[in-house]
Amino acid sequence: MLSILYYIWLTLYCAVMLVISVVALAVTYPFQKSRRIVHELSRWLAQSFLLAFPRRIEGLEHVDRKGRYVIVLNHQSMVDIVALYFVPLNFRWVSKREVFRIPFIGQFLLVHGDIPIDRGHAAEAMEQMLREGKLWLSRGVSVSVFPEGTRSRDGEIHRFKAGAFTLAKAAGVAVLPVVLDGTARVIRPNRLFAWRQRVTVKVLPPIPAEEVVRSETHELMDSVRERMTAALAKIRKGE
Repeated sequence: MLSILYYIWLTLYCAVMLVISVVALAVTYPFQKSRRIVHELSRWLAQSFLLAFPRRIEGLEHVDRKGRYVIVLNHQSMVDIVALYFVPLNFRWVSKREVFRIPFIGQFLLVHGDIPIDRGHAAEAMEQMLREGKLWLSRGVSVSVFPEGTRSRDGEIHRFKAGAFTLAKAAGVAVLPVVLDGTARVIRPNRLFAWRQRVTVKVLPPIPAEEVVRSETHELMDSVRERMTAALAKIRKGE
């Protein structure tokens, strides 16, 4: 019963916040291309969603709030999108086009200015991510990417794709790894909430822009994945 009430509250809250976000975008767009106010509204909504769940947020001292990054994070569920909003950065998502068709979520992504890609056309998807990603980075906005390309079925971190790291090299910006755990278990298979499930968000030290630019893409990609895998293992051991 509690889960049903929570779903009803979320639906109403999302509807209200969507209207407010559209108005905020219309009012601020002429003079605020970064959409910071729209992002802060999304952040408020996302954090409200997880207020009912225990959380552990670590590593925020590694974040330069005025910096711009390509953020890479492991992917376990749709709750990952919500969890990243605990990181105090203005960012845009790179997301498969299908997500933009989900009620409420899709409309928020459009208002937020996130980047839709068609995974069925790899070359076009890469071109669009580079073009729009560099545009947002030039405005001082970070770009968030799931480098695995799809959610993990077993909760482990699998092979990365090169897109996020190609973007970071092309734009000359740092890479910020973020490791998530517990997000896959917030919503049970029966769609009810697991109220005692803890969500962990751990920000790792960024790879400086200078190191990103001089590194070979696949070496950089493998190095970041190793760091994130080791951090996830420590989280699960309770360290």
